[in-house]
Amino acid sequence: MSLSSFSFPTAILFGAGARKEVAAHLREQGVKRPLIVTDKALAALPVLAEFRSHLAGLDAAVYGGVFGNPTASQVMEGAAAFRAHGADAVIGFGGGAALDVAKVVGVAATHEGDILEYAWDHPKVRPITHELPYFVALPTTAGTGSEVGRSAVVSENDTHLKRIVFSAKLLAKRVFADPELTTGLPSAITAATGMDALTHNIESYLSPAYHPLCDGIALEGTRIAARALPTAVREPANLAARGDMLMASMMGAIAFQKDLGAVHSCAHALGAVCDMHHGLANALMIDTVLAWNQQAVPQKFDELAHVCQVPGGGANFIAWLEQLKREIGITGTLSSHGVKAQQIPRLVEIAVADICHQTNPRPCTAQDFERLFHEAMQ
Repeated sequence: MSLSSFSFPTAILFGAGARKEVAAHLREQGVKRPLIVTDKALAALPVLAEFRSHLAGLDAAVYGGVFGNPTASQVMEGAAAFRAHGADAVIGFGGGAALDVAKVVGVAATHEGDILEYAWDHPKVRPITHELPYFVALPTTAGTGSEVGRSAVVSENDTHLKRIVFSAKLLAKRVFADPELTTGLPSAITAATGMDALTHNIESYLSPAYHPLCDGIALEGTRIAARALPTAVREPANLAARGDMLMASMMGAIAFQKDLGAVHSCAHALGAVCDMHHGLANALMIDTVLAWNQQAVPQKFDELAHVCQVPGGGANFIAWLEQLKREIGITGTLSSHGVKAQQIPRLVEIAVADICHQTNPRPCTAQDFERLFHEAMQ
């Protein structure tokens, strides 16, 4: 038996009203001037103003320049805002993009060079050597689970290729997971982010990497998301369903330290080439890729079908996924969502270079990716 290392993430305060405890926690840590990092849409909405009303005793500033698939320039602008405010902490407030930027604003504010020089695959990757500003995270979507992750996905400004800054130092000191912050999400965003959470749980469970702790979390996360996602889409104010999806999202992100698979390699390529929403990209690829994976690990599909209460077992799991997508309003193919056939060679190139498929249940070649993209176009 080989040696294996296991690690789990940060402290989490979970439940309705958790956001109201942020100020007291930060004051206990000696924080006085936090910078709130959020996206452009949230910065203009009442939900952020309401959150700021609970930050009594703190001189908080806002950097609201995050949008789309976050880029290195957004991180560097956030770092400049941190220094201009004389900030002593970072509050990440938003979905996966805002939280990923928030994680590394402190790195860029306290270290030299561009943030992409700290990406794990940079040819001369810089180490994170200095102590980082105190960081807490408040998710407003239930999808990426970025609030509990130790990595940040940042795109190159010109090519839009996604790079990953990875370090345990990026972990939030405390996560305030408040389902009330997610009740204002439009149904389409609830559906897309929810499919992201479900994909994380499913792909991490299917990964051949050895991590029984994550397997248990992934199966339970899949069960919770399968039950709660249709209700969260149909009944936006249903706090029980919103809380379940927020938990499933965090569970997926905890589980995928075991690694992911080819669905995510395809989704990352679609984000880079087509600027497609990550959750939607996963949703449009998952049934195609999993149908190809099923023959490699049929017993795992039986387990997934069991926790999702799919009649007929693993043989019907893909059909169940397709029905779930229809129920939450995600329909169509890659082509109906704007992907062009002439983009497939570039999509294949990026998917092959992506690290996620290295732990897919079946090895993926360029020819495999080409066929999967063509199938998903139809």
